[in-house]
Amino acid sequence: MYDMKIFSLIILLFSIVGNTQGQNLITGVVTAKDSNQPISGVLVKVGGKSHQVLTDSVGGYSIEAISGDKLSFIFLGYEIKEVKVGKMNKIDVQLNPEVRHIEEVSVVAYGTAAKRNITGSAVQIRGMASVGYAPPGNSESYASVKENKFLSPSKDPLSTFAADVDAASYSNIRRMLNAGRLPEKDAVRVEEMINYFHYALDAPTNGDPVRIYSELTSSPWNKDHQLLRIALKAKDIPKENLASSNLVFLIDVSGSMFGENRLPLVKSSLKMLVDQLRPTDKVSIVTYAGSAGIKLESTSGDQKMKIKLAIDELEAGGSTAGGAGLKMAYALARQNFIQSGNNRIIMASDGDFNVGVSSDKEMESLIGTESKSGISLTVLGFGMGNLKDSKMEILANKGHGNYAYIDNISEARKAMVTEFGATLFTVAKDVKIQVEFNPGTVQAYRLVGYENRLLDAEDFNNDAKMGGDMGVGHVVTALYEIVPVGVKSSAVGLVDDLKYQENKKVKPSDNATEIATIKFRYKNPEDDKSQLQSLVVENKVKSFDQISQDFQFATAVAELGMLLRDSDFKQNSNYDSLIKRAKEAKGKDEEGYRAEFIRLAENAKSITQSEQLTLK
Repeated sequence: MYDMKIFSLIILLFSIVGNTQGQNLITGVVTAKDSNQPISGVLVKVGGKSHQVLTDSVGGYSIEAISGDKLSFIFLGYEIKEVKVGKMNKIDVQLNPEVRHIEEVSVVAYGTAAKRNITGSAVQIRGMASVGYAPPGNSESYASVKENKFLSPSKDPLSTFAADVDAASYSNIRRMLNAGRLPEKDAVRVEEMINYFHYALDAPTNGDPVRIYSELTSSPWNKDHQLLRIALKAKDIPKENLASSNLVFLIDVSGSMFGENRLPLVKSSLKMLVDQLRPTDKVSIVTYAGSAGIKLESTSGDQKMKIKLAIDELEAGGSTAGGAGLKMAYALARQNFIQSGNNRIIMASDGDFNVGVSSDKEMESLIGTESKSGISLTVLGFGMGNLKDSKMEILANKGHGNYAYIDNISEARKAMVTEFGATLFTVAKDVKIQVEFNPGTVQAYRLVGYENRLLDAEDFNNDAKMGGDMGVGHVVTALYEIVPVGVKSSAVGLVDDLKYQENKKVKPSDNATEIATIKFRYKNPEDDKSQLQSLVVENKVKSFDQISQDFQFATAVAELGMLLRDSDFKQNSNYDSLIKRAKEAKGKDEEGYRAEFIRLAENAKSITQSEQLTLK
């Protein structure tokens, strides 16, 4: 009897050894047969086993399998392909497109939702729903941007806007350009591209939280025009002197966060942030999918392993109750509120809410109420194909916070480590800028970007109206394009003289030595009353080679933004000119961000030329 048991055990061991000896790492690239382009987000799974992976941004994958296993390749809009594993360790696959009209069914994470006229395969959707995977589609949403136009200072003397410290647009369009395609026009917010980069300015030394700068030069895309740079520099505070933090990580663990560039990247990003915490800081974790729940109660920053273990345990699956998650996160932040501290929710999501409070207006109302609680909201966007950029931007703007898009681990390090203070610690809130232009020297002006941060003139002095928040060491840059008096410019529209009203002519100004007066307001983080500062811009135009390298580089970034938007005001903009200027103004570039910009501009030029040739 014992001999039989020993014999059976030996047989079992040989069986296990036999099954593991052939285990190999299979790698390959998945492309579309119709275009020969790599496909990101293809589900690759081993038949009969739970092991599965997704292809990366260039269509690559790696998965363990043994000889005889069947690999299934699944992607919405393409036929499922099965390949038997043999002796080869490299298996490249091409997927055939399949077009069918399916009524009333659409995959939403682990379930289904009503939708009409979806292109794809019914068999494929069933296969993907069985593993709870919602494949990336073309459902990204961006707020419509109506470009600022040239205005006459005799009719519109005041230009008012909220400081914008977000930089999400730049990393998002970088992701698209790196994937070999031009971004959607409304995804390009020029001011966020400009403000992505670090600019060397001296911080205030007189106790003020913010210091203002200006520079004036000729416009590189229209030599008859001028460019005015306005820059605000927030004060620097050593990390050890920063206020204690009460942080709530609000993490989207719904099915739409399944994939390597989603929840796994969220985990890596937040663990970088955990490494920056001090014993006086504390962290809570709220997660949401079909419902919201508390993953980790408030925990001291010196218990890093406990916090990281809680993060590592997260898995994606289910629908997306983002509104419920936000309510719970705010409640938890209030429960652990630190007086005179940094109380902040850090939300990591693709913004694809589909349960409960979910529309842009509903989210704006919810955050608008909570923003008065002294709790700020930092929004970190992840994922591609279903990114709800418009919703994420609203949350950050209304939540007294900032919005960053994380497309790779380098960007995570930039936001969580390199710019730790600027991302998480506010030194000036409700920052607003108002510029009064002198009609005696300025014929017309145009604010480059900031379309979604414009304010009415009377909002500037109204402390109830929100502005932007600036973090430790932050720099905010704005550019105005100016048409001087006496210059004939086709960029400025002409209006016929009025018939029923007096047609007033601008008289020479007594202040011909001035271009404009800049005013800005801000509140200290715990104050409700704003402070006012101002600066006069003299009519002294420097030649382009005399202005700062930072200003020169910012003009190249703005020009790329106008080209990517195909702006009505791009005038003589061109890739060669901006790339040349960017190279000459690269400077030290210790982190390599400016060198990366130059490569992106070169890629954008090549993609644009390729598309133009295709259209011919």
